[in-house]
Amino acid sequence: MSKNQHAPSFTDRLLAAGSALLERVRQWLVDSRAKDFILLALPYQISAVLTALIAVGYAWLFNWMGDRNAELLAIDRRLIFLSAPITFFIAWWLVYRFAPLAGGSGIPQLMAAIDVATDKKRDRSGRFLNLRILLVKVMSSLALVVGGGAVGREGPTLQIAGSIYRTVHRLLPPFWPKVSRRIMMITGGAAGLSAAFNTPLGGIVFAVEELTKTHMAQFRTAVLTAVILSGMTAQWLLGPYLMLGYPKLAPATVSFMYKILLLSAIAGITGALFCRMVLAIDKFRRGLHGVVANGAFALACSFLFASVVYFFGSVATGSGHLLLEDHLFADDPETGIGNVGARVLGSLFSFTAGGAGGIFAPSLASGAAIGGWLTDTLGLASNRGQFNLLVLAGMTAFLSGVTRSPFTSAILVLEMTDRHSAIFQLMYASVVGYLIAYVVDRKSYYERMKERLLKAMPDWKGEEAEK
Repeated sequence: MSKNQHAPSFTDRLLAAGSALLERVRQWLVDSRAKDFILLALPYQISAVLTALIAVGYAWLFNWMGDRNAELLAIDRRLIFLSAPITFFIAWWLVYRFAPLAGGSGIPQLMAAIDVATDKKRDRSGRFLNLRILLVKVMSSLALVVGGGAVGREGPTLQIAGSIYRTVHRLLPPFWPKVSRRIMMITGGAAGLSAAFNTPLGGIVFAVEELTKTHMAQFRTAVLTAVILSGMTAQWLLGPYLMLGYPKLAPATVSFMYKILLLSAIAGITGALFCRMVLAIDKFRRGLHGVVANGAFALACSFLFASVVYFFGSVATGSGHLLLEDHLFADDPETGIGNVGARVLGSLFSFTAGGAGGIFAPSLASGAAIGGWLTDTLGLASNRGQFNLLVLAGMTAFLSGVTRSPFTSAILVLEMTDRHSAIFQLMYASVVGYLIAYVVDRKSYYERMKERLLKAMPDWKGEEAEK
């Protein structure tokens, strides 16, 4: 027998190499550290995909309901006096009857849940994040928007995402490696914002800036993985889209920065005063007792909102996306102080009626309205590039005045428009908006509401109790 007959063939060598590789993979998986790493990552990955799927479905329903309201008002604007009271009352009743902590934005509830979360049996985060709240949040906010309510879906999406992440954590079997409940919920907030706005960087920055006091190193892998998976799932379903794609901008000269300074100061202080009014009305509403008084208050808010729509037009309805599209892309945008009043008052009466709805998108629309009005007042409306730049600056400053998260505000607007050339102007506007709002109130609306939620807990004694 010849020597060549005993030499292994190429196929044999390939099979032997494959077998050796599979054996190494098997040994790596058997290794406890590798297995624990995979098991630790799996809950975040599953939660991220679920968050994206629910966020996309929720966004579709939200936009569909808004379109139905637009069709109704196109028939006769006075129909708002019929639709708003009915839907505002339903939105309030769903929250009041089934899940009181599903009302409002949802971000203060997520922040409160993170504050009280522990990995012990006495964990109380389920008070703010659970499946019942998720369902009521969706139904109540959809009821508001079909009636024209000037609310957004982004804040609710964060509370929904936090509820998903917490539920997945609760379902982990006893043998599972320890996964931090608090980090799961922080990650849920980042994934929710990423899926809602298609802004992965904004989700990461918001988690760091607003949701946690924990060092980034402790949860960076979880946040990055969740943001990537939720964002990619949303893009797979919706396509690679921008919320406000590619508005035309002009270079900002030194003298133009003074105009941004003026606009940012006005938008920032308006955002802070808006929050003070929301907090004052919320305090009054919390002092009401009984279903009749609370129901009457919801109806009163609905009639006030309907009056705003009747006098100012349909620009007061919905999340404000149509106003943003008009201001950034229309050949002849409709500007004026009336738009400012419509967006601020419409959001005020919608948000305080007792139903569920977010404040992120309405804040962007209010800031855009201020930017359009001031640009027109300064005689810059004819320069499309400068007009758009001031509109984006107004959006950033108003949102920063509401959230007190200047980095998040700048990054969100940057990612929604893909206008990287304006990054310094947007950061400048966000910082000015933050500083001027800080003079009005040292804490954001979210922080104030979180404090109220925690104080309402009968067994909450503050952060000292958690140490």
